[in-house]
Amino acid sequence: MSSVAGGNEIREFLTTRRARITPAQAGLRAVGSRRRVTGLRREEVAMLAGISVEYYTQLERGTVRGVSEDVLDAIARALQLDDVERTHLSDLVRAAKQRPAKGRKSAEHVRPGVQRLLDSMTEAAAFVRNSRLDILSANRLGYALYSEAFSNPDRPTNLARFVFLDPRARDFYIDWDGIADAGAGSLRAAAGRDPYDQDLTALVGELSMRSDDFRQRWASQDVRQYRSGTQRFRHPLAGELELAYEALAVTAAQDEIIIVYTAEPDSHTQADLQRLANWSRSNQYTSPH
Repeated sequence: MSSVAGGNEIREFLTTRRARITPAQAGLRAVGSRRRVTGLRREEVAMLAGISVEYYTQLERGTVRGVSEDVLDAIARALQLDDVERTHLSDLVRAAKQRPAKGRKSAEHVRPGVQRLLDSMTEAAAFVRNSRLDILSANRLGYALYSEAFSNPDRPTNLARFVFLDPRARDFYIDWDGIADAGAGSLRAAAGRDPYDQDLTALVGELSMRSDDFRQRWASQDVRQYRSGTQRFRHPLAGELELAYEALAVTAAQDEIIIVYTAEPDSHTQADLQRLANWSRSNQYTSPH
């Protein structure tokens, strides 16, 4: 496997997207009682997008030279893509137009200013990760919250490996299926942005070989962006925690995102998180390198 995206990825992505939409959902009247597909046909997508069947067929086959953003927008509307899927389609098309090149390896250390920012968050658990889901650094509470993941001595700690290959993850994440969907979908989105990242290619290959759960999710072509929401944990010391999270891009870095977890004020989770913070301070819990 030389890369994790390309012309075939465009075909597979568009095929899976049109397969999930019925004519009725697209506002079309199904003609004829015998359809070989439950989803939309190519000619139906082309009609909805206002382009020729031949043009859409060539695009679905990965021939994207000269395709415009207006055409991609029309196809996105026809296939009812959300914002993340629309961005992913654009990334796939851009990658298909580019000459294959060796992907750049992301830095594995954050700048001192970013670390000071993390350390200043004393009531929130926070860490920095890249698009491959490697945790590059964290604050004291972030290391304590993810102590189960950091118990593996391999560095950098990779959240996808933890989710799909470490049996402790199924207990740590109360909604394991949800976090597994998000993890595979995040890696799929990253592959669209940088299809020749050799480290990402190796990670996807490893997970595909070792995890049926990952392989099935990867084949679905679904994409995700971990932006904001609520995550539930079952921590060995703090018990069940329900934390709100926000993803913040480090704009001065090539590939760094800060994930911050906070508790609802005056909730039992806030009290439990404070107890975890007190434990981490009393045990001088910092980076487990």
